[in-house]
Amino acid sequence: MTATAPRTMKAAVLRADGPGLEILEVPRPVPRAGEALVKVIACGVCHTDLHVMKGEVRFPRPAVMGHEISGTLVAFGDDTPPTTGLAIGDTVIGAFIMPCGDCPACSRGRDDLCAEFFGQNRLNGTLYDGESRLSMPDGSFLAMYSMGGLAEYAVVPITALTRLPDDLDPVTSAVLGCAAFTAYGAVHRAGDVRPGEAVAIVAVGGVGSGVVQMARAAGADPIIAIDVADDKLEAAMALGATHTVNSRETDAATAVREITGGLGHGLGVDVAFEALGHPATFRQAIGLLADGGRMVAIGIAAGDAAAEVEITPLVRRGYTITGSFGARTREDLPAVVDIAEAGGFDTARLVTRRYTLDNADAAYQALARGEITGRAVVVMDRPDLRTKREQ
Repeated sequence: MTATAPRTMKAAVLRADGPGLEILEVPRPVPRAGEALVKVIACGVCHTDLHVMKGEVRFPRPAVMGHEISGTLVAFGDDTPPTTGLAIGDTVIGAFIMPCGDCPACSRGRDDLCAEFFGQNRLNGTLYDGESRLSMPDGSFLAMYSMGGLAEYAVVPITALTRLPDDLDPVTSAVLGCAAFTAYGAVHRAGDVRPGEAVAIVAVGGVGSGVVQMARAAGADPIIAIDVADDKLEAAMALGATHTVNSRETDAATAVREITGGLGHGLGVDVAFEALGHPATFRQAIGLLADGGRMVAIGIAAGDAAAEVEITPLVRRGYTITGSFGARTREDLPAVVDIAEAGGFDTARLVTRRYTLDNADAAYQALARGEITGRAVVVMDRPDLRTKREQ
């Protein structure tokens, strides 16, 4: 451990008795074998955190949320092999899926299905030895949601880190670890989008906006953004959507068929992405498909929400419905960075608001009110990297 890392740090802690975040001074975590200590530069503000904060997704409390980060690598845990491809001082990003690397799913390359990640981190708020690296000021248990990125320091398994090139902005690049990473998995893995295919994205918030960019980078055309908010649709056009539909004002299925039919693509899209996790938008996305089309569900639903699917159209028209939680971290996170470095994913345009750690709770309140277009980030202690848009 380096001498420059303090013994304590500030963290935004999700209290045990409500949805709010409280800024506390807690012990700085210590990495163990196969892990790294990262001094966090920025952390993305994601709806998945909000589901946990509102009690719609079960998770232990108290907890530190935040699952997409950028930061500076400060130290490795003891007994960590030296051949990690990373070095002290590197600027890195961390993906929210932190694969153990050893379970049967990881052994066959399916990091997105890592049993230890889902069984330990997502259920218990710990890492894979069954212990959290975080603790409350009195030493009691403090859960980690992924790496617990809403803090000045985070412990991250090395399997979930990749180096960030010098020419990418370290603040806005925090969103590469979830918004872009999730979009990559949806477009390139679950959706298998090919050049020239017609796609639609239902709900173009942070993740949906990422899908727009990844679909554009994959060569999809047309790219139809669907939402109920005109400002989000305008932002989606700036990110690469070719058409927009306000589904509050227009029947989305009719509008999509008019667009695709007019372009000679047939009636409907080849791939529809649902990025909200609501039964109504889930059904809506299926209704946008052309014969043989694929629907990719990305949005996490509240509680045990379910959506009905008409059986006969599913069978007769050869639809495919698949879920996509993320991508395959060790292989796909570097690919996401490569796309961003090549200009295929614009993090600066996607990030529209910045908050300080002290104001992290205000960021999630704004997200809950639907006020954030694209993505917001929480910037830790770098006032030189903040902008006038910071709240």
